[in-house]
Amino acid sequence: MLALQRAIRRINTSVEAPRLTRFSLQAPKFVEVEFANGSAFNLSAEFLRVNSPAVDGKIRSIGGEKVISGRRHVGIMSAEPVGNYGVRIIFDDLHKTGIYSWDHFYYLGSNKFTLMRNYIKTLKKHGLSRDPARRK
Repeated sequence: MLALQRAIRRINTSVEAPRLTRFSLQAPKFVEVEFANGSAFNLSAEFLRVNSPAVDGKIRSIGGEKVISGRRHVGIMSAEPVGNYGVRIIFDDLHKTGIYSWDHFYYLGSNKFTLMRNYIKTLKKHGLSRDPARRK
């Protein structure tokens, strides 16, 4: 975690997002991020997982839409710094290919409610659920 804090201090983000001032992993449930403009966001593991910037084999493409279902109870196992621009989050469903840039965290936090509402609408439209499928 010390390396992650050092990386945060060296960060220069693009003009689009303010500079990240704090990153706090509250495993397994959520991540807290704060930015120089005073914006602070609490982003759940489920929200981060379904908004992963990576292409993943567990994503269903239905009518050209990216649909990830059954992740309500996913947890975060760890976060690893990647350069000076972000972190790789490792989830307990073994997804670990997404690199979340500081700008992406700002985008997610700034659009959290719209993104979550659209996610839930997409699941309903395709008859899917946030809950994992039951094992037989």
